[in-house]
Amino acid sequence: MSKEQGRAGGHLFFLIAAIIIAPVLVCGCGGLYEGYLAKSSFAEADNFFHQGNYKASLGKYGQIIEKYPAAADRALFETGIIHAYAGNEQRDYRKSLEFFQKLIKEYPDSGYRQNSEVMISQINNVLARDKMIQAQQARIEVLERQARGKGGEIITKQNEIELLKQDISNKRNEIAAHQKKIAALELKIFSIQHGHADKILIEKKERRMTLLSKGKALKTYRIALGQNPVGPKERQGDNKTPEGIYMIDSRNRGSIYHISLRISYPNERDKKRANELGVPPGGDIMIHGLKDSFSQIGELHTRRDWTNGCIAVTDQEIEEIDKLAPNGTVVEIRP
Repeated sequence: MSKEQGRAGGHLFFLIAAIIIAPVLVCGCGGLYEGYLAKSSFAEADNFFHQGNYKASLGKYGQIIEKYPAAADRALFETGIIHAYAGNEQRDYRKSLEFFQKLIKEYPDSGYRQNSEVMISQINNVLARDKMIQAQQARIEVLERQARGKGGEIITKQNEIELLKQDISNKRNEIAAHQKKIAALELKIFSIQHGHADKILIEKKERRMTLLSKGKALKTYRIALGQNPVGPKERQGDNKTPEGIYMIDSRNRGSIYHISLRISYPNERDKKRANELGVPPGGDIMIHGLKDSFSQIGELHTRRDWTNGCIAVTDQEIEEIDKLAPNGTVVEIRP
């Protein structure tokens, strides 16, 4: 072989080698460059994320997924994270699931698969709880609407109750008025049949007062006496009820004790006794009803002696006595 042929053969070898090696070199350099660009894009996306610009970060990861398939699994994972990130006001758990599921489906051997599965599990738990919360919130709204409706019904019923109470009160007042009229008629009939009392007998020990007409008992009442009931009244302020013969000498129908019938204490004997003791005998001894503020007590007032020396009965009873015992009626008070 000549030297020219040898050189020509050498050139052909190197030309063939260059043709074979060039694509390999081009591909190798291109892969390295693509990796560099992807890394740079990830850095930009990460920077947007830390700035709180989640929209820009998602846009950059979208570009990575389209341009750099070799790095798409990581971009899918990061995109899923941003959609589920608590600080992202536009977070969307369902979109987040879509990206994690796409990663697992399209990149089954990815190093991000396991973390994606964990994220899917956690997001599903969140969505399940969120669904329960929504159901409970809907139930609360239904109950609130029902409560508002019931509230209206309750108010209506309360108004009906108030009207019924008022009606009952009116009926009770009417009944009381009729009872008062009946009592007045009964008393009038009684006085016509039996006449007025000509004597009031008060028995201190028995706490009893009897209205008499010609020796016949017309009415008997339980009474309360002075706070110091034993023995006759001797002086002013001793809280004793007198003993002796007296008469009704006046009456006060506007008394703070409803109605008061004044007894003619002191008599001559009472004055003499007080004079001997050198003390004032006192006065204003009454048969009366209950003090205005205690009128509802009724017969319970007789459970103890509470007056300053007077004789007390209920308001209804003093009304009867007022009608049956005119001024001048004799009053005998026994020990």
